[in-house]
Amino acid sequence: MLEFIPESLQFSEENQRFLVELIGRSSLFIFGTIIAPLFGRILPFFCWWILKLIQRFVSFNTKVIYDQLIKPTKNSLVTVGALVFITLCLNLLEQYLRIYQFLGFFIYLALAISIAWFASRIAQRLIRIYAIKLVQRLGGEVNETALVFETLTNVIIILFAALLFARGLRLNLVAISASIGVGGVVVAFAARHALERIIGTIELFLDRPYQPGEYIQVNFNPYGEDVYGRVESIGLRSTKIRTAGRNTIIVVPNSIMAGKNIENISRGKKVVAMLNLDFFRHLEESEQALVRRTIIESTETFWGIDKGNTRIRFSQLEGKLGTRARINFFLTSSGEDSLALRKRLVDLANQAIANKLLIYQIEFSMPEPIVYIDSPMTI
Repeated sequence: MLEFIPESLQFSEENQRFLVELIGRSSLFIFGTIIAPLFGRILPFFCWWILKLIQRFVSFNTKVIYDQLIKPTKNSLVTVGALVFITLCLNLLEQYLRIYQFLGFFIYLALAISIAWFASRIAQRLIRIYAIKLVQRLGGEVNETALVFETLTNVIIILFAALLFARGLRLNLVAISASIGVGGVVVAFAARHALERIIGTIELFLDRPYQPGEYIQVNFNPYGEDVYGRVESIGLRSTKIRTAGRNTIIVVPNSIMAGKNIENISRGKKVVAMLNLDFFRHLEESEQALVRRTIIESTETFWGIDKGNTRIRFSQLEGKLGTRARINFFLTSSGEDSLALRKRLVDLANQAIANKLLIYQIEFSMPEPIVYIDSPMTI
């Protein structure tokens, strides 16, 4: 039959095999592209089966996790599954480099975008459903700082998607990294201040030196005066402080706040320890001065007791002979554990007072146990 075709239009046997193979592989690729949506629809059921399998080893509610993570992102997952199947079928055309790169550009671009979108939605739901609940359960407050972790997560996802796109097209990642390196340095230098503020926000979130609603004093010397005020909000890039007196708002970048000396006034805790000492006889003024000096000297060796605010008042006992000394100790603390230790030191100080007064043959009794009353810090 080929003898009736001009020789210039005839294909060689090798070209015929090439053409037949190309048509066959292209047909399989087209067929795979047509059935790819079916594979995508199977993927959510596959995820359900994986969750069921994991449930055998780890105890958790499969339905809750599926409803909170997989079900709201089902359409994105179906799209990712379909595109993954199409990329697998694209390998049939790998030996036809130009065709592979032409089709691969659009297919891998769509795959990278769909994976980035799906992963971003999953990460967002994980942070807002589970991470935020964990922070609240631990007693922390959730604010705009959660946006920092979402932003960092999205940046990582975008980088992974770009890497997937380049790897799918068989691009030279070393050459691309070298070419991007110069531009990356310029971009990094331009975005240096923005990155510093984000890192400062992360430091503030992890260290938590202050929270919205608390009063703080920040030392900006030698570049400025001390600032005292109420924390209005902690944003993604800055902290807003409403100054006392002027009632104005100061916006300070978080990178600066992370490196400053901050005094948190609101977290200062003061407790008043009240006790009464009943002496069995009337105390003269000289004896009252001796008792006062003994009490002050006995507490000097114990840290955590505010000596300057110790109050001692003498009065006559009602209905009987004797003198009562009312003593108020002020205890400062930053936490419950250290406060409990300071309360124990008050008991030891009380014993030291009793031992010293016995030396002067001044006997007394303590009719009531020590009473501890919370007292607000003076602002």
